[in-house]
Amino acid sequence: MAEPTVAEVRGYIEAGLPCEHLQVEGDGRHFFATIVSSAFEGLNRVRRHQRVYAALGDRMREQIHALSMKTLTPAEYSAQGVTHHP
Repeated sequence: MAEPTVAEVRGYIEAGLPCEHLQVEGDGRHFFATIVSSAFEGLNRVRRHQRVYAALGDRMREQIHALSMKTLTPAEYSAQGVTHHP
């Protein structure tokens, strides 16, 4: 099975989780994602990560060997002082 691309991992996350902002970096085996979603409202970090893993489904076990992620609500993302240009 071919290693997934950054674009594929991004697509997998977007397909299963509504994202206001999503940035994925990686080399085919190890990925880092910054995910901003209103779906994270009221969830702790573990529950947020579980939502992302649920979006990835079986791909997490079969194709993606390591995924580090930063999960933020839109308010948390704004509070970081990051300006977002559409």
